Amino acid sequence: MSTVTTKPAPTRRASVSGPAAVSDEGRLGLRAHLRHIGALARRNVLQIKQDPESMFDVLLMPIIFTLLFVFVFGGAISGKGNQQEYVNYVVPGLMAMMGMNIAMGVGTGVNDDFKKGVMDRFRSMPIARSSVLIAKIVVEVGRMMVAIAILLAVGFMLGLSIKTSVLDLLASIGLAAVFGASLMWIFILLGLTMKTAQAVQGMAMLVLMPLQFGSSIFAPPTTMPGWLQSFTDYNPLSNLADAARALINGTPIGNSVWITLAWSVGITLVTMPIAVRKFRNKT
Repeated sequence: MSTVTTKPAPTRRASVSGPAAVSDEGRLGLRAHLRHIGALARRNVLQIKQDPESMFDVLLMPIIFTLLFVFVFGGAISGKGNQQEYVNYVVPGLMAMMGMNIAMGVGTGVNDDFKKGVMDRFRSMPIARSSVLIAKIVVEVGRMMVAIAILLAVGFMLGLSIKTSVLDLLASIGLAAVFGASLMWIFILLGLTMKTAQAVQGMAMLVLMPLQFGSSIFAPPTTMPGWLQSFTDYNPLSNLADAARALINGTPIGNSVWITLAWSVGITLVTMPIAVRKFRNKT
């Protein structure tokens, strides 16, 4: 009686090149990118819903800054009793400042998410790396729109008047949103580079203070010394403030809109690829 021995069939090793391995940006189409951005943006919105205190800066900052600058500096700059004139000057300038202050929070948020391990989880998923950062910017731009809406509401209560048209007002808001989104890439890069959120905040303040106060946001640069006037001329915040002011007040626009758009495109083209690469390789 003979026995027949059978060899076990060779076992196939499970392929690890499934969806989890698909992480390269080039392998994902535009529809997949948009789907990932939408899902991550919803996740960020739900986080805000669960932590409504994170909206305090958006809700209170426009009110505090508008009241503070109008009633503290308005009389000194425009003359006593002419605060309404200063409202039409400073509110468009504050639109530029809103984007920059909210952009600072993006950097600290990204740094904090890395500390909590949230970003490591995202990087292990089969999604485009850029979609994580773009989704964060989309939500922050939405927060900036809320801040600008409150800023304009307070401005209207204090006597702000639109001397052009609603379309010009919307154009000024859109310009502020575009420039604010470009600044967020800078602060995301800071958040990915610095070791702590406190370091990000400290570095951001070193950048914010000279840009904000060395600009035409709060006061006309004509009273400034010559060297500071030269700085304000090249300051992108001055160009944004002047563009928004011209669109709302009907004054000559000049090249301020195009210069602001050029700054926005240039900042994004330079910092976005670096930030995505840093996000992909950060340990």
